[in-house]
Amino acid sequence: MKIYTKTGDKGETSLIGGKRVPKFHDRIEAYGTLDELNSYIGLVADLNIDVHTKSVLMEIQDRIFTAESLLASEDPTEHQFIPKLSEDNILLLEKEIDRMNEDLPELNSFILPGGHITSSHCHIARCICRKSERFCIKLAQNHHIDPLIIKYLNRLSDYLFVLARKLIYDNKAVEKPWQARV
Repeated sequence: MKIYTKTGDKGETSLIGGKRVPKFHDRIEAYGTLDELNSYIGLVADLNIDVHTKSVLMEIQDRIFTAESLLASEDPTEHQFIPKLSEDNILLLEKEIDRMNEDLPELNSFILPGGHITSSHCHIARCICRKSERFCIKLAQNHHIDPLIIKYLNRLSDYLFVLARKLIYDNKAVEKPWQARV
């Protein structure tokens, strides 16, 4: 199988089901940004982090791929052949957030991204997640999408924020609180 098909050479691509759309279509922007997020989460998982977190990130990557597949199809009847997101996927993120928060100091101010390279990469993943969420919300204004995708991304950005904090402390680095200049 060749990786290049040449079918996109004129600026169009196919959705699941074969419909051709421009590569700038809102649906392509939504799942393309999820692909960017998935790649960045893969980078975070490749950094020096604990085995449990790597395992959770692999599960998250799988769920993001599922969301991408759902977004790549306009026709809900085709969704019967695509894996689904579930409330359990969101519950996993919430349990992980709660587990990590047990060992973190209380957050009393906004913090600046940074402090350790591993945490910084996690903050970038969080920002891409938020961008993905915005594209999905925009897409949902005019097209049907599974509302669990937006809910999952909202919770995932929370997870990535808490993970960034956890990674600061795992690496014995220091969070940088934002000092508002009023």
